[in-house]
Amino acid sequence: MTEALSNPALLRLLSWMSPSFPVGAYAYSHGLERAVHDGMVANAGQLEDWLCDLVTVGSAWNDAVLFAESWRRAADDGQLDELAELAEALAGSSERHLETVKQGDAFLEAAAAWPSPVLGRLGRQCPLPVAVGALASAHDIPLAAALTAYLHAFTANLVQAGLRLMALGQKDGIQVLAALEATIVRTADRAAGTTLDDLGGATILAEIAAMNHETQYSRIFRS
Repeated sequence: MTEALSNPALLRLLSWMSPSFPVGAYAYSHGLERAVHDGMVANAGQLEDWLCDLVTVGSAWNDAVLFAESWRRAADDGQLDELAELAEALAGSSERHLETVKQGDAFLEAAAAWPSPVLGRLGRQCPLPVAVGALASAHDIPLAAALTAYLHAFTANLVQAGLRLMALGQKDGIQVLAALEATIVRTADRAAGTTLDDLGGATILAEIAAMNHETQYSRIFRS
């Protein structure tokens, strides 16, 4: 990561990726709740492995590719609506679709506090990576930095979900986040140089868990 952030750009990025930013991320587990229910994730080590796979070869990787394309299209007045449609189509279940569009719409509504013409180019039901990528570009936030923050926020939210779902403490969660730092940085740098041809995933169990969550009898998360 070679581009430095200006102080205003850094502050905006910190605000947008803060857990207090009103996108409702705390309500979603991205299928993790089902994975815990089924015994696929039962401790800190398995949580780390699960999140590593999502970031490197799963849904978070696809989000990063979509984010990068959105960032570039926002910069050169490219089509964002068709990219948003692609992002919707890549959601592998109804709950994953709900998660990404609800958070995307909530992000754009809150981010209107920072006016930008790009907001008018993003319609309703805009998936989260497209929304954040476009606005980061419009506010001159370097792509690699924005991707790193986005992937960290994704991971941190699911770590918090894991703490609520399993007998794990805050120290366990911090250790998982620390262990994933290098993976997040490498993935962000790699995603910054991608095209849509790099979309694809290999986390089949995570996708099945997200689908099965839709019919789970007792649950605390929306996905």
